[in-house]
Amino acid sequence: MTQLLGHPLLSIEHLSKNFGGIAAINDLSLNVGEGELLGIIGPNGAGKTALINTITGFYKASSGQIHFDQHNITHLSIHGIAKLGVGRTFQNIRLFKRLSVLENVLVARKSFFEHPFQWLQGQSSRELQMDAALECLSVLNLSEKIHQSAASLSYGDARRLEIARAMAGEPKMLLLDEPAAGMNEFETQQLIEDIQLIRSKVSAIVLIEHDMNLIRALSTRVVAMDFGTKLCEGSAQEVLSHPEVLSAYLGDEEDEVN
Repeated sequence: MTQLLGHPLLSIEHLSKNFGGIAAINDLSLNVGEGELLGIIGPNGAGKTALINTITGFYKASSGQIHFDQHNITHLSIHGIAKLGVGRTFQNIRLFKRLSVLENVLVARKSFFEHPFQWLQGQSSRELQMDAALECLSVLNLSEKIHQSAASLSYGDARRLEIARAMAGEPKMLLLDEPAAGMNEFETQQLIEDIQLIRSKVSAIVLIEHDMNLIRALSTRVVAMDFGTKLCEGSAQEVLSHPEVLSAYLGDEEDEVN
């Protein structure tokens, strides 16, 4: 069993989320340590996205506790959780398509949504915001496209911009929800390199992904889920060869696990 790296940054205890009589998350407990990239895998319907939505306040927990950076965030608002340093991306890309690449990042800056009128208070403030946004775009190799509209980007660059927007919020922990969805092999390899670059910018990353090459390349530890519960956890090799994981993936995704 792979040990937790660093002190727990995120601690989830007996978390459940019910929709009527359906349990999307069922008595789930897990930790994410500082310096860790935790991969979360599972077949469709396993509760992976429901977990991210509950951590970030889009869903409210039915029971259980979520602590982040020594704060109880179980019942905080989406904005309250984001202000504490939890950033995320979405399965479906969410960009302001009529805005430029740079403008998309500027409006996502933590200081912008905390103090939206500060932008109007002087040249020095605008320059600081601009420099910070440009740095986010530079890390994601989008510096040459800052004046393009978000709608004009390739699929891979749009995914990259969404990560840049999440990084603009200055998160301590970044939650990536299937960032490789829809990517070809070349784009996926670029994504691996991008995520490796941003690891030093955050304290921890949680990666939900179906692409097992991505999971193997990046994860320090892996948790497998099915039907809202945790099947097992450990290294990528341990989890991907676990009998319950193989059973959960039987069918059209079996080759991915193997």
